[in-house]
Amino acid sequence: MSTQPAPPGADEPAADAPLETPFADAASPFKRTEGPMPVFAGPPPRSPLRPAVMSTWITYRSQINFGLAMLAYLMVLVGAITLVQANPTASWRYYVAALPAAPAVVGLVIFVRGLTRLDDIQVRIQLLAFGVAVGATALITFGYSFFEGVGLPHLPPVYVLPLMVVFWGIGTAFFTWRYVWRFRRRR
Repeated sequence: MSTQPAPPGADEPAADAPLETPFADAASPFKRTEGPMPVFAGPPPRSPLRPAVMSTWITYRSQINFGLAMLAYLMVLVGAITLVQANPTASWRYYVAALPAAPAVVGLVIFVRGLTRLDDIQVRIQLLAFGVAVGATALITFGYSFFEGVGLPHLPPVYVLPLMVVFWGIGTAFFTWRYVWRFRRRR
């Protein structure tokens, strides 16, 4: 196959004509060819690196936002409790009692957004810690209900969430320590 047009009337190449390949021009010493552009042109020119300075707001944004949401929740909660206790027969007391749910929902959204920004190891640690927290809380509260039948005082449900948070913190500390210990051992 040639890059030159075939002469008129010649359907087959002559026997004494050299057979040309599609890349015959690229190997010709009479034609100027260019090589392909390099894929990697080398490292960029050296410039002094600025020190990595991150502000406290960027580093701890999720924790600060969650803390502010919980502060708002506590302030609204104290205000709602004060109003409901001061007006026990008012028709609007149910609406006021539901007001602390708004900052609590904001705190939940911030918390879930913070969880989605974690890396794979941290997500695994949190999942394991949450599993331990749910399981341990379920065992303790279910087991305590048997002791209530024997005569121990009733455990109000308001203690379940703090108990779960304590177990979650213990689980997070344990599983973080376990991953750090495994990593150091493999070195």
